[in-house]
Amino acid sequence: MRTSQYMTCAMGFFITMLLGFGSTAPAAAADRKVAPPKTVQAVTAAPEIVARVNGTDIPMIDLTRTKKAIMSGQPGMEIPPDRLKEFDQQALAQLVSSELLYQAGQKLTVQDLDKKVDDKLAQSKARFANAEDFAKAIKTLEMNENDLRDFTRRDLVISNFIEQTIVSKVTVTEEETKKFYDQNLDKFKKGETVRASHILCGVDAKATVEEKKKAREKAEKLRKDLAGGADFATLAKENSTCPSSKQGGDLGYFGRGQMVPAFEQVAFALKPGEISDVVETQFGYHIIKLTEKKGAETVSFKDARPRIEEYLKNQKIQASVNAYLDEARKTAKIEILLK
Repeated sequence: MRTSQYMTCAMGFFITMLLGFGSTAPAAAADRKVAPPKTVQAVTAAPEIVARVNGTDIPMIDLTRTKKAIMSGQPGMEIPPDRLKEFDQQALAQLVSSELLYQAGQKLTVQDLDKKVDDKLAQSKARFANAEDFAKAIKTLEMNENDLRDFTRRDLVISNFIEQTIVSKVTVTEEETKKFYDQNLDKFKKGETVRASHILCGVDAKATVEEKKKAREKAEKLRKDLAGGADFATLAKENSTCPSSKQGGDLGYFGRGQMVPAFEQVAFALKPGEISDVVETQFGYHIIKLTEKKGAETVSFKDARPRIEEYLKNQKIQASVNAYLDEARKTAKIEILLK
């Protein structure tokens, strides 16, 4: 289990999404509304410093990055003008939580920390085609590579602290797991699913009548070829405009509500091995082949148990992190300088 997922700062999640390393989810304080820390002392601040935690400055740039992180995690999110100040305080509360965890983590040893930082950075770079793309991603975060190295180091220190002081002490009993399963049976019911492949003769939304006619004619010809014994996967690879063409048109398993209605209606009506007539959707003209059909079922406790245990453990860890932070704030000197 990766303990870095329990870091409280949403910025960790933001960097993970762009660069593929660090915190895997904004948890603990990021999962609930956090009351802004109480101002311990009124101080006139320079514009670039928004808070101090036990004497350590939190710069404005970190607040900017954290707000970007929160926004990126909720596409389409808009903050009303009258709530901008509240939003700033919520983001700042996450930064304060992160700093409290980091300060606690510095008291513990992280084995081979420099090597782990280098490995994390190497992993992130490997996700990009070239150095230029990597540099662009960093720029989006308003960071340079040194900033990224510092953030990675902090993330690893916090992860180590949570692993040693909290995660290692959390357990989930079989009784707790079974109780959750019995009380949430509806969550373990799976509706009917099918596995299908398709050949798509795609049509642009702005296509002319003539272009649509040609696409349909091509689909009709392919359907006749299939009726004559042509191999479905081969025709899909050679003719389909859908990315699934690389897999011979295979779309994998899907349930109701996952595909557009016209496509879904035909797919679920077919029998395994059957090939549909040409089906029109907003994407163009499809020929669908049903590979397999699975009826509705309830996932057994045995199969569901590992996921339930992980879920319950995560809940306990997040609760413990929140409890730790609540106690840490009682004795910490927290100065909120954001106006």
